[in-house]
Amino acid sequence: MIRAALAGALALLSACSALMPDDGDNRAEAAQPFPRADRPVAPIVSTRWSSEESRDQVNEAEDIMDRAGIRPGMTVADIGAGEGYYTVRLARRVGEKGRVLAEDILPEVIEALSRRITREDWRNVSVKLGTAEDPKLPENSFDRILMIHMYHEIAEPYAFLWHLSPALKPDGELIVVDADRPTRQHGTPPRLLACELAALGFRLEELIPKPSAGGYLARFRRIAARPDPASIVPCAFRPENRG
Repeated sequence: MIRAALAGALALLSACSALMPDDGDNRAEAAQPFPRADRPVAPIVSTRWSSEESRDQVNEAEDIMDRAGIRPGMTVADIGAGEGYYTVRLARRVGEKGRVLAEDILPEVIEALSRRITREDWRNVSVKLGTAEDPKLPENSFDRILMIHMYHEIAEPYAFLWHLSPALKPDGELIVVDADRPTRQHGTPPRLLACELAALGFRLEELIPKPSAGGYLARFRRIAARPDPASIVPCAFRPENRG
């Protein structure tokens, strides 16, 4: 029992350090052309925000999908998919003519999610392993990209968003759900979120309070081409993000 608990703790620490910014020259090669985030990054402490049953009791996923405009036939990416709470509900919503791509950066999470997708026979879902600086999404492919309760865990937001941007279709939207609290406390203040996304050519279209989903929903559209990585100015570190 002790050995199993220790192994689990070590695995969690390894996962956390995979997302935390590296010092010196230890950053991933794909992240090095981009500025670092000028704010703390929350460690991954769980792949589960809450139980699926309790989330369904407050109609979380249905409400978020309604607000995000998820419709049958769409192609949707679920970034930071974890155990697949949104993945399977998105799959049901988009139907047989739609597609869902579930992405995460932890191999063990992707393996477990793949088993769930196979076990539950979701034929319109595929899974993909990404990295902390690149979600590795196909270009011009998605009507919606969802990032639910995970933005504050992105260690390289400027690199990550730069690589993510081309995956949206011209009329696609990026949907972020997070808590309105400092990043160190597992949330993202909306002003900080809007600032970091604006640096990559996204405009905030709507900000909707969503207490049932633990915070707010923000809708973004891409309105400008990706900047040269060297020209990106990181959003200033603010006292409200000290956490």
